Amino acid sequence: MGYKNLQECVVDLERHGKLLRIDLPLDPYLEIGALQRRVYQVGGPALLFTKAIDCNFPLLGNLFGTLERTRFIFRDTLDDIRRLVDIKINPFSLLKNPLDLLKAPFAAVHLLPVNSQDSKVLQCSTTLSSLPQIVSWPRDGGAFLTLPQVYSESPAKPGFAKSNLGMYRIQISGNSYLPDKQVGLHYQIHRGIGVHHAEAIARGDLLRVNVFLGGAPAMTVAAVMPLPEGMPEISFAGLLGGHRIPMTKVPRHLPVYSEADFCISGVVHTSKTLPEGPFGDHLGYYSLTHEFPYIEVDAVYHRRDAIFPFTSVGRPPQEDTSFGAFIHELTGPLIPTVIAGVKEVHAVDAAGVHPLLLAIASERYVPYSTVRQPQELLTVANAILGQGQLSLAKYLLIAAYEDSPNLHTHDITAFLGHVMERADWRTCLHFQTATTIDTLDYSGSSLNCGSKIVIAVAGPVLRNLKSELPAGLEMPKGFGPAAICMPGIIAIQGPPSVQLRGESDSLLDEFCSFFEERDFFDGFSLIVICDDSIFVSSSLNNFLWVTFTRSNPATDIYGIRPEVRNKHWGCAGPLVVDARIKQFHAPPLLDDPTVERKIDELAAPGAPLHGIF
Repeated sequence: MGYKNLQECVVDLERHGKLLRIDLPLDPYLEIGALQRRVYQVGGPALLFTKAIDCNFPLLGNLFGTLERTRFIFRDTLDDIRRLVDIKINPFSLLKNPLDLLKAPFAAVHLLPVNSQDSKVLQCSTTLSSLPQIVSWPRDGGAFLTLPQVYSESPAKPGFAKSNLGMYRIQISGNSYLPDKQVGLHYQIHRGIGVHHAEAIARGDLLRVNVFLGGAPAMTVAAVMPLPEGMPEISFAGLLGGHRIPMTKVPRHLPVYSEADFCISGVVHTSKTLPEGPFGDHLGYYSLTHEFPYIEVDAVYHRRDAIFPFTSVGRPPQEDTSFGAFIHELTGPLIPTVIAGVKEVHAVDAAGVHPLLLAIASERYVPYSTVRQPQELLTVANAILGQGQLSLAKYLLIAAYEDSPNLHTHDITAFLGHVMERADWRTCLHFQTATTIDTLDYSGSSLNCGSKIVIAVAGPVLRNLKSELPAGLEMPKGFGPAAICMPGIIAIQGPPSVQLRGESDSLLDEFCSFFEERDFFDGFSLIVICDDSIFVSSSLNNFLWVTFTRSNPATDIYGIRPEVRNKHWGCAGPLVVDARIKQFHAPPLLDDPTVERKIDELAAPGAPLHGIF
């Protein structure tokens, strides 16, 4: 029931026509990552590279490349998980289906790991430099593991119960790391390993870690699950995988995941860091070089038939988009049980996940009032921003369920239209001007630091949104052309930004002042100032990516006819967001033209990959 290792998964996927073997001598430097991204974009199969250049192991990419294939991989256990989720949501459902009570405990048994004396991952030893050195983007600082499972335990309370399994960037070559001795450990804020690292520092201990790669697909998914603090990811992996996770005890070391394909064992020094990066990341830019902890490596193990899993990280959608969609399917129904009043929360993948959240919640505080306004919505918004990784959001747009019971956050166009129709920019903007944001987001005031805004709307429609540019539209010198992104939203090209980090741009204040007495924007709620208005307006994904990854609310939100009342900022005219690239932003990811031409040639008529993409 469920795959116990990656080898079982590969055999089964190939038997069902869901995996393609690629026997071409492709280079792990840029070529394999570029091919994987191309195949992902067309919803193609999982890819097993058997003859990658200078690679001692077969490479497995695009394993979770479609939601359909991800569901197929876990088809034996999804009903068990849904049953347990349903019981959590509604215990009375057992009265309707009492047989579920008999089935649920059998699934729950898989929550506990099992001791194993047969550890396949300890069969062979190797070195870091002998691992596949996959580099996905031209400016990457070296090779890194893209699908690692980093296992740590609480130094204060060692053992499985206080363990953490997380997916953090593990740089295995490049920069100033000692070859075969050191690997980078890049973990973002609000990650479980940070709690263990803080404990180790407080105790003056070293933090021992094991980095697993491969094994049951359930372990990879568990490493990215946003579980409540205190719930071991290995428990969830057992539930999703349909079997207890086998762990082998190693004297004076952490337990080893027995079915892993690879294991890097080592120690994190509590007071030492080294430069890590740059690397392409899931916001669609390079995360730059910064000081991060590193691991002193004791040993690198692998099983005899090891398969090296990887993905390519870049501007969404990418393979991790399927991760997100699958996780939402599993955990979405639980959200209302965690935050009272909330109906839906959607971390928008096209905007880089963390920058933008959409939410729907109840507005019931004064149901007898003839005028609905955001009240309970603000309570819910604060609760959302206090939940785990949701706390890293920069923009939270939240709407009242009662205004449109059929509205859903995953219908992004409809949701944004609903907000644009109802937004009263004088009252609905709620800033946190100096707080934490995603480590990978360079729009803020410094690393990990920036601002947030809650946009809460409730009540009747305030404007009819227009879909054509205003007749006779005039603009200040240096601005234009303008283009419609969607009803009520205009993109306007501006001059290149020269503003400094943490500062606003007086040019945007002048832009807004230009329209103080010019009423061009009736029927328009939002103006996005950008570097290329045609690009921004050409697709919903382009609009989302540019607007929300290239702006910091406190410094980059302006408004036409602004006003401050009792320290509350708002504007009587349209909201203006400066989404131009700033000189302190990280550079966007660009494909290597030579590599792309080679990939095109492989897909040409008569070529080995013709018909795949």
